This record gives sequence, structure tokens and C-alpha cells, in this order.
Amino acid sequence: MDARSVESATSPNPLGAAPVRSEGATSETTAPEPTARTTPARIALVGVHGFGVHHLHNLERLRAEGLVDLVAVADPNPPAAGSLPETTAVHSNLEGLLAGNHRPDVIIVATPIQTHAPLALSVLAARADLYLEKPPVASMKDFLRLQEAASAAGRSVQIGFQSLGSHALTALEKLAQGQSTAELPRIGTLKGISATGRWVRDRAYYKRSRWAGKRSLDGVDVVDGVATNPLAHAIATALRIAGARHAGDLASVDTDLYRANDIESDDTSVIRMRTTAGLPITCALTLCAAESVEPYVTLHGTEGTAVFQYTEDRVTVRTESGETSHTFGREDLTANLLKHLSDGTPLLSPLDHSGAFMRVLEAIRTADAPALIPTESVVWVGTGDQAHAVIPHIEDILDRATSAHATFAELGFPWARAVTSGAHALFTSPAEPATPAAVLRSGRGLERELSPRPYLHPVSTQAGIVVTDHLASDHAWHLGTGFALQDVNGSNFWGGRSYRRTAGKYVDLNDHGRVDIVGVTRGGGHAALDLEWFGADGSLLLEERRTFNRSLVSPSTWRLDIQTQLTAVVDVTLGSPGSHGAAGSGYGGFFWRLPANSSPRVFSSTAEGESAVHGSVSPWLAWSGEFDGGPATLVFGAPVESPDPWFVRCSGYPAVGSALAWDSAVELARGTSLARTNTVWISDGSLDVDEIEALVASR
Repeated sequence: MDARSVESATSPNPLGAAPVRSEGATSETTAPEPTARTTPARIALVGVHGFGVHHLHNLERLRAEGLVDLVAVADPNPPAAGSLPETTAVHSNLEGLLAGNHRPDVIIVATPIQTHAPLALSVLAARADLYLEKPPVASMKDFLRLQEAASAAGRSVQIGFQSLGSHALTALEKLAQGQSTAELPRIGTLKGISATGRWVRDRAYYKRSRWAGKRSLDGVDVVDGVATNPLAHAIATALRIAGARHAGDLASVDTDLYRANDIESDDTSVIRMRTTAGLPITCALTLCAAESVEPYVTLHGTEGTAVFQYTEDRVTVRTESGETSHTFGREDLTANLLKHLSDGTPLLSPLDHSGAFMRVLEAIRTADAPALIPTESVVWVGTGDQAHAVIPHIEDILDRATSAHATFAELGFPWARAVTSGAHALFTSPAEPATPAAVLRSGRGLERELSPRPYLHPVSTQAGIVVTDHLASDHAWHLGTGFALQDVNGSNFWGGRSYRRTAGKYVDLNDHGRVDIVGVTRGGGHAALDLEWFGADGSLLLEERRTFNRSLVSPSTWRLDIQTQLTAVVDVTLGSPGSHGAAGSGYGGFFWRLPANSSPRVFSSTAEGESAVHGSVSPWLAWSGEFDGGPATLVFGAPVESPDPWFVRCSGYPAVGSALAWDSAVELARGTSLARTNTVWISDGSLDVDEIEALVASR
């Protein structure tokens, strides 16, 4: 639905629109009074190739129903013989069509993006109602001009976001409000919306026209990127469900734009928005997938999710009770425009409701040029013009972005832009001073349900193998390595759902706290953080002094000592899911999330394997595996202050923790402190038990 091939080799305005100025108009469109129709509506189509072909087929269907008469078309390239009714006049441009005295009631414009503004203004000046393909125009300035012109002319304008004709939207808007429908169960309180698009576009796609993949052409804005043209429906649909119709409905828009193809615009991007009501909306889109998948918008609720595959009008709701799917019908936008003109039926995609989308397009238009993804991070599949770029693991990458409402830069992928704030090298490698051995991230800017807090990521071996992970698609709140607790006086400092004994399960609560950095000191192989723990209600519960010490053990091994000292500002109870009755889930305290690794081996001095070491108490626990970059081993030394049980996950996801409150809460009176010191040896290669014992003995 994104191909528009109508263009001229010499002019960005090939269809000959006359310049139009609208003055004194208001910003809201004033539609004419509906007029009951007894004869077919007279339709003209500008642009008969590309997506114009879709309109030709649709108009033929409507003509067969006696609803329309295609009186004229305009295109610099003549339409194929036999593709039009014999009575349809053919012109080479809009100027000729308007001079032809065809008296069209509605003119459909399905032309290159950069021609939308001048053509639409000419249509309105001719006092015709307008169907304008998406995106409406290529800048907010032109959008405001178009609104003024529509109001001054008193004409109706429908924008071609076909997905907005889906009957599913009514049901989804009810789900977003916490309601159920006749077809779908409720998903609870809406926490956020995401959209995911994974399509394949080959080199030929970007050679189909002069404007394809351009940010501008001959000095005229085009903005033909993944988010503004091929997958624009994903953004428009997500905004509609969120109730964001006007530019003022969005509090913020962040863009993170990339390109793997030899183009100007983006082919892989994250667009992150937040409504004025505080709802996060994140769209992660690419044209560099291994295979095309139908795009979808996901509503994330406290009791489940609703996935809307908008090209198929199908909604799938998943809750604890199971899965429910329903396929809805769809209203054609051209037919809707005709009903609007004849009996006042509301437009499904009116111009004025594209304001929020145009706010997004303007952010993309004015953003820095998309960053080129290095060739080593792209795989080309096929040959010649049929070759298409594939970004390895792009499926997981997009899932990570949407689950954490994070940009590619914040996720820290090797090909992404460097984060300019909130991340600083804590230690560098003596062998390669320019390469950080550990990066401290403040956690500021993370979504509230992730329990924002400082953590280390990436942490690397001497050879540069990364051995931490963060914002994983399975548990977005797993943040590298650090210290976190799921329950402090009822506030969740871990992220995600909270386990409650009264419910007997994990429940989605608005109970997340945050940990702020109030001071940092560093020097050589030492760093210290002064931290404050604020509960869900904003009250200060704990103060923490966290220290990091780095020492080089050998050319292949370095040691990281992490000590935390918590001081209670008020009487506090430090708990975990285990202390709330979730047997075997006593996580909380020191925690290390590992990246995916093959052939993992987890063992201690007394046991081997996940089930054997999980919940055990031993002086050390080791994890070895084949990581991206080579084999590595992590040896975790138990805290010297207390024999806390080990929390280990291997089969579901890779992680190791030292559990502070395994099966019972820890009480800490106001003014008293608790300390834990964990040591981790980070080594290239695989270590055997004797080598590990030697490391631990040197502690």
C-alpha cells in the first residue's frame, strides 16, 4: 500500500498544480451541508499508477454498485489501455483536468508525497472535496496551510489511512478504556501501546522512482521513510487507538532513525511518543527483515494484551484465561467520504485528525539524517536489484524496543548511535584503554514499570566479550548487573509485576519505585555511588552507598567487587516474591543478567546444573558458555556478610543472583544499615574447578 510511481523526470510537481494561497481561514475544517444524492458521485483520480491502481479497482467496484462515475483521471504517464471506462477523460496533469469542465464532486490524489500539498491546495481551490493519500503532506507547515485551505473552501478532506476504516478500532478503543466488548475480553488498565512492522524491501523498491527513499528532492520535502510511508499505518493506527488525533495530544516525540540501504531516509527506526495523558506509544519498524510479517499494534494492559493485525482487521486478546481472536469488517474510506457528503456520516480519517501523525512526521523531517548501519552489521540476501538488506536478529531487536519503550541507541546495539547522556565508562580495559570494561547507566528515562535504577551494562571480558544484557524482550526490567529488591515497604524496585500472597500470583500494580544517583566519585579502579531509593508515592525509604572496585588478575581475567550498604531512612521491610509465598522465587539483592549464550554450564563447588544450584548455598557459583565473541566464564563469589542462597535461571533466561530475602523478609529499623559484598571474576575462555578455587582462595 506504499507504492506511488507517478512522477516527472524534471519536476517535483509533475501534475501541474496551480499555486494557491489561503488567507483568513480557521484551523478546523468546516464541511458543507450534506446533500442527498440520487445520481452517482462524479469522481476524478489524480495518479493512476502505483497506489492509484488500487483506487482504480476500488472505483470500478463502486461504479458497478452505481455509486460513482469516474469522469476523469490525470497522470503524466497514460493509463494502460482498457483500464478506464470509455467515458473517462484522460489528462496529463491536474491543471488540464480542472480546466476540462468535468465538475468532479470528489478528487482523489494518489501521487508522490512531495506533490500532495500543491495538488491538494489546487483541488480545494476548485471547490471539490478531497481524498488525499497518506501521508497528508511532507511538513507541518504544509499541513497547516492545507487545514486553512479546507476551512476556507468549506470542503471535506479524507486522508488515506485505510486501517482507520477497520471496525476493530471501536472495540480496541473500548479495551483501551478498560472495558470488554461482545467479541473480546477486557485487558485491564492500559499501560502503553506499541507497534511493530517487519517488511522486506529490495533494491528495486528504491529505484522505482526519483523520490523513493528521499528526504527531499530538488529542494522540496519528501520524507519517504519507513515510518512516514510504507509503515505509516502502524503509527497512525496506534495514535488513533490512544486517542491522539491533534498535534497537541502528544507531549513528546522521540526519533531514532537508521538506514541499511543506500538511501537518504530511514528504513529501520524507533518512534517513541507520549500523550499528554502520559501514555507511552512506541513504534519499532524496519524494511530490513528476513521475511515480511503482517504489522501489528499491541495494547499492553494490566490483565492482558490485545494484538491488532491491522492489514487483516484481526484482534487477538491474551489473558490468564486464554486467547480470544476475532476478525472484524472494514469500511472503505472512499465510500465513507461519499456517505459523509450525502448524509453527514462522520469521516473515519478526516484531515484534522491527522495532526498527531503530522507531529510525528515533522519530528522525523527535522531530525538528524538517519545513521548508516555499518556493512558488517547487515546481511544482503539475493542478487542484483532483487537483493534486500537484513539486519541480523531484527525480530528480537524490535521486540526489545517495544517491550521497554526504548530506542535502539538506549538498547546499545553495536550499530546504533552512542547514548549521549546517562551512560559513562566506569572502568576501561588496561589492554585497550579506549574500550570500556564496564559502563555505568543511570537508569533515568526508563519507563516507570521498569523501576528506574543505576546498573552496569555492558560489562566485558578482557578480550571485549560482552557478558551482561539489559532490557531483554523476555524481562525488560532485567538491567545488566546491580542491586534491586522487588518489595521495600510495598514498593517494587525490581520492575515488572509484583507477587502478592493474598492474590497467590503476580499482579500488575502501580507500585514501582526508583533509585536516583545523588553523587558519584571515581578514580583508578574504584568508583562509588551515593543513591536514594524513593517509593511509589515519592517518599524516601533508603539511602545507599554502592562501591565498585576493579582489579586485574591475569591477562585473561579481571575481578569486580560490588558492595552495597543500605541505610533505612524509615523502618523498612525488605522482601521478595519468596517472602510473599512464591516458593523458589526469592530473588532480590545482587543480580546479573547474562546475554544469550550457547552450551551454558552452571555449577558450584558442590552441585552442577540449574536445578541443583538454584537455592543452594555455596562459596561460589560459576557460569561458562559460548558468548557472542567467544567463550567466557563468570565466577560469582558469595557475599562475605551472609550465606545468601543463589538464584539461578538457565533454561528460561540466563541470570544469576544472590538472594537477600529468599523466603522471609528482612527487617531494617530506621537509621540501621545492611551490607552485602559480591565478587565476580570475569574471564575469557573456560575455567575448571581448580582454577576457580584458586581465584576464590585469593579473595
